[in-house]
Amino acid sequence: MGVLTSEHPKCMTEISHRNTILSRQLRQCVEYGIEEVVMTTGYYDKVLIDYCNFLHLPLKITFVNNPLYDKTNYIYSIYCAKDHLKDGDIILMHGDLVFENLVFEAVVDSPDSCMTVSSTLPLPEKDFKAVIKDGRIEKVGIEFFENAMAAQPLYKIKKEDWLIWLSNIERFCENDNRKCYAENALNEVSGQCAIKPLDVKDMLCAEIDTPEDLEVVSAKLRTVNDRTVYMCFSTEYIHSGHIAIIKRAKRLGRLTIGVLSDQAVASFRRFPLMPFEERKALMASIAGVERVVEQSTLSYAENVRALKPDYVVHGDDWVNGFQRPIRQEVLDVLAEYGGQLVEYPYSSDPRYKEIDKMHRAELAMPDLRRGRLRKLLDMKGLVTAIEAHSGITGLIAEKTTVLQDGKTYQFDAMWISSLCDSTAKGKPDIELVDMTSRFRTIDDIMEVTTKPIIFDGDTGGLTEHFIYTVRSLERMGVSMVIIEDKTGLKKNSLFGTEVEQTQDSIENFCAKIAAGKKAQKTHDFMICARIESLILERGMEDALTRAFAFVGAGADAVMIHSRKKDPAEIFEFVAKFREKDSVTPIVVVPTSFNTVTEDEFKARGVNVVIYANQLTRTGFPAMQNAARTILEHHRAKECDDMCMSIKDIITLIPEE
Repeated sequence: MGVLTSEHPKCMTEISHRNTILSRQLRQCVEYGIEEVVMTTGYYDKVLIDYCNFLHLPLKITFVNNPLYDKTNYIYSIYCAKDHLKDGDIILMHGDLVFENLVFEAVVDSPDSCMTVSSTLPLPEKDFKAVIKDGRIEKVGIEFFENAMAAQPLYKIKKEDWLIWLSNIERFCENDNRKCYAENALNEVSGQCAIKPLDVKDMLCAEIDTPEDLEVVSAKLRTVNDRTVYMCFSTEYIHSGHIAIIKRAKRLGRLTIGVLSDQAVASFRRFPLMPFEERKALMASIAGVERVVEQSTLSYAENVRALKPDYVVHGDDWVNGFQRPIRQEVLDVLAEYGGQLVEYPYSSDPRYKEIDKMHRAELAMPDLRRGRLRKLLDMKGLVTAIEAHSGITGLIAEKTTVLQDGKTYQFDAMWISSLCDSTAKGKPDIELVDMTSRFRTIDDIMEVTTKPIIFDGDTGGLTEHFIYTVRSLERMGVSMVIIEDKTGLKKNSLFGTEVEQTQDSIENFCAKIAAGKKAQKTHDFMICARIESLILERGMEDALTRAFAFVGAGADAVMIHSRKKDPAEIFEFVAKFREKDSVTPIVVVPTSFNTVTEDEFKARGVNVVIYANQLTRTGFPAMQNAARTILEHHRAKECDDMCMSIKDIITLIPEE
């Protein structure tokens, strides 16, 4: 190395603006949790010790001097330090070796004894090569070429293998065989050791022996240091598992973190307790995070194509299950330009599950749950709800998720229908099931779910009664009650004019709405006025007149209903209402006009789509068919193919 090492040992040669070979090695040790270092010294002993102390690293360094450094090879340095090297597994490296973090991570994490080799680099003439047989290192030296790979003296040696090798090192040195490599001693006992090759391919792992080596390695190190890393989070709380994976990601390069948008989180997992800007600020505050960007969907494709990171980092929990297609998409996009996916074991620490349970419990609290529907409307523009009439149907509504075109889709809310509640109890839909019983259904659902609830309030009853219904629902954490502008004994709207139905006067219904709004205690709770004019064939003008009057009385939303399969009159109502009112949410229940997609509704100005009875209508025929099959065959075997396993059902049910 000439003048470069005229005043200090080679390991103190600068390889970047902030590191020497040695300081980089020691900092890597700290990064990967190594606490104790045994360092052999020789030439410039005091300079080396003073330098290490100057670094102020959290390492316990034991310095062992080889007094015969100029007459022996490093086999004797190991011999001098032998008493410090017998307590456990060791990482063994030469002081002139430079390696990137991914290489060192693979060595540290190896479950077996290993030595770094490269299957892609040409065999060097004068440097180490490893002969590999049956997946194990058989010999190491500069003279081997047959069945060999380029190798570097970076090892992880398990205690049982190391003690065998160390014992032979002692024998060599005590027999005055001190000028050879330590690997000469290994070659004699390699059959007793299980040292496996760790193929690092083209990754940086190289010794510096000459100024030319220094130039090549420094240039490659600059490339390594300029690498970029991308990972994405949806979380609003940071625990030690998150910090651990962020630390590992930072070791790979300059880290950019994507934060899922509120809408993406709400679609993927659950409504975020902490809004996007706060979650973004939380990530930006973590040391070593270079940049934080928004990821607007569960799909990584847009951000990865824009940023072109060298690495995308993720836990291995998406190898199987729901996110598997997202993972494959990431691999496909990375393949477009040569990026790499790095996956780390997903932490299953029970403490993290407890934190998640606490957050679920927080989401289920009435004060948080009640206002979530308004927030979703502001966030998404259109929300969807599906009926639930029991705890288990509530869990189906809560947990059913579909991944499609790089996006996730879930229902945003649950609809507690009087029709389905009555039907589940075997009662007619004539407001026979009283509010006390219906509130019990809400309790059953709220106890196991977190999503907003929209309550079917039928006609609302007498104004005096409606006041108490509003207060009770608001206190329970319900987000919206929908009441219809009819009076008398309730008849299902889909009967239309086939049965006698009486529409309330505009004045009376406005008074009911106003009384309900006056009774509520928070801004979060919503009262929606359901307009029956189209059902009762009273005409479009009547429907619009009522809609504007009801909004004027304080209604937070209007619902327009129709029993026609053609959505034309619904579209006409929405268009004419939006000409005068662009703000008030419009609710539809497309039971009859069910060919219209949610995107079409949203484009026309609809804000809430309720799937009002599909779980009931599909569930009861399935149960009836199962009962008939058992009766026909006088056993249950033929029914099995219709049945979901009890195990799968139980997975829907929370453990707490």
